[in-house]
Amino acid sequence: MINNKVLGLIGLAMKAGKVVFGADSVEENILKRKVKLVIISEESSERTKKKFIEICEKYNIPTIIYGDIESLSNAIGKNNKAIIGIKDINFANSIQKKYDGGDIIG
Repeated sequence: MINNKVLGLIGLAMKAGKVVFGADSVEENILKRKVKLVIISEESSERTKKKFIEICEKYNIPTIIYGDIESLSNAIGKNNKAIIGIKDINFANSIQKKYDGGDIIG
């Protein structure tokens, strides 16, 4: 089930310049400790999911496996992006809350 509120928040984060996308860029920003949340498309390969989950666990960054590549790509106005990193803690928290099904902003 696609939660349009999650995609909407990703789009807002993109407009605010708080999104990195693509495996290499997201990984680089994780290593620099700039990413607060990683969103991995459900359509990503198992290898990709495993790799990013492991990196994120090492750096204590939450991950969500969410949506298809097309939906995530459209949310940020790009093509074929399966990995998205959110660099702003407030956007990251809001997206996580929406993903978890809560509408509470805190």
